[in-house]
Amino acid sequence: MSTPREPLDFIGIGLGPFNLGLACLTEPIDELNGVFLESKPDFEWHSGMFLEGAHLQTPFLSDLVTLADPTSPYSFLNYLKESGRLYSFYIRENFYPLRTEYNDYCRWAAAKLSSIRFSTTVSRVEYEDEVYVVHTTAGERFRARRLVLGTGTPPYIPETCQDLGGDLLHNSRYLDHKEALQQKESITLVGSGQSAAEIYYDLLSEIDVHGYRLNWVTRSPRFFPLEYTKLTLEMTSPEYIDYFHALPEPTRYRLESEQKGLFKGIDGDLINEIFDLLYQKNLKGPVPTRLLTNSALKSAGYEDGTYTLGLRQEEQGKDFELRTEGLILATGYKYAAPEFLEPVGDRIRLDGQGRFDVARNYSIDTAGREIFLQNAGVHTHSITSPDLGMGAYRNAYIIGELLGSEYYPVEKSIAFQEFSA
Repeated sequence: MSTPREPLDFIGIGLGPFNLGLACLTEPIDELNGVFLESKPDFEWHSGMFLEGAHLQTPFLSDLVTLADPTSPYSFLNYLKESGRLYSFYIRENFYPLRTEYNDYCRWAAAKLSSIRFSTTVSRVEYEDEVYVVHTTAGERFRARRLVLGTGTPPYIPETCQDLGGDLLHNSRYLDHKEALQQKESITLVGSGQSAAEIYYDLLSEIDVHGYRLNWVTRSPRFFPLEYTKLTLEMTSPEYIDYFHALPEPTRYRLESEQKGLFKGIDGDLINEIFDLLYQKNLKGPVPTRLLTNSALKSAGYEDGTYTLGLRQEEQGKDFELRTEGLILATGYKYAAPEFLEPVGDRIRLDGQGRFDVARNYSIDTAGREIFLQNAGVHTHSITSPDLGMGAYRNAYIIGELLGSEYYPVEKSIAFQEFSA
């Protein structure tokens, strides 16, 4: 990008992998000038879940840039080369980067960019004289014609557990509190996705050392594997976005609920590893652990260091209680519209459910070309919204909108199957 001048062409607010990818892809474009504002002092991506051996569920080609520009100097392969690990990765013969490795790669890329301003918290956004004015808590003002929102999705705490007290934690803070958890007599994990499975396996591995009781509770009827067959993966395609986005709103919302297993399931190998570990530990006698399916969390209380969970076995329609000293909520993440957008709320489109009405070009403003959204669009763009592999595609699309012409070629058709009549 060229040297920043105001009004800027765009401002990126928040710096997760998607906006970081946009920063990498816009860096060589002289026709664009913009900045990225991030409240944290450095790049950090789910550091509380850097369990040993944990890896991405998408291959290394789903890095920040490759699927838009395979020649980019910000590719994962270039990171490996500069880190002296390219041959080791090649010999490893595993396409899936470790989670800590991916985070290090992102930090490596961020350190090379001139457009990122860390430790900069946005307080409000206003619209004046046909430009957006972004205010920060430090009293700075940035003016830009367009915005790209990448503030991410905060941890979701079920209503039954909000303001409950004690030391319950969301899985995003697991590693910071693991040692304290393992001093308790009992630990209960609530959730059914990949994070829950990784934590359960980690705690089960050390159950003999610490002697706690370990429970895994899920509302799901079983521990669903992530569906990762190739024809299903074609749903992460431009054609499927076109098809899904054109469906009636009620149909899209129904599908949003039905398709969770396509991006929130558990890695199939990990499910098998959990069973094998249970089998191995059970040879010495019954393992003090319970796996409870079909069990919805209906109520929760806390007193004298113990949580009492009110559960309902959904298929049987029976209520029961579970007491535990430690409580981990692997309940996922839920998008919340940033409060700093309130002053420009009249310029933002909402759908019938009160959520952002995200256009096919990823804009959410009434003009259809000024405020773009990263992620948070499962209800409009289906499973492609949170998928790391579609980040470069979306950014190439957004860059085309920012420039008014295509800079990175955007694929129109890649799927063998047909989604519409």
